[in-house]
Amino acid sequence: MSLDEVRILSSINTKFNKAAEEVKELSSQPSDADLLELYSLFKQASVGDCNTSRPGMLDFKGKAKWDAWDRIKGMDQNTAKEKYIQKVEQLVSTIGKK
Repeated sequence: MSLDEVRILSSINTKFNKAAEEVKELSSQPSDADLLELYSLFKQASVGDCNTSRPGMLDFKGKAKWDAWDRIKGMDQNTAKEKYIQKVEQLVSTIGKK
C-alpha cells in the first residue's frame, strides 16, 4: 500500500468517525428509512457483510435492521464509509444540529 493510499484511508476513517459523532447531535430524529440506511451503512463500514442470523418472526425492528444491512452485502467497507459520511452530511444540512 502506498503512502497516498494510507493517507486516503486515514482521511476516510477520520471523516467516518466524525460523522458517527455528528449523527448523535442532530436536532431531531431522522425518519425510520434514514435510520435504517445509517444503520446498514455503519454496520457494513465497520463489520463488513452481514454475518448474523436473521432475527425471529416477532422481532420486527431487528428484522428491519438485519434486512437493511443484508441488502448492501458485498459493498466495499470504504464505499460504505463514504456513503455514510454523505448521508450524515445530508441529514445535518436538512435537519440541523442541536
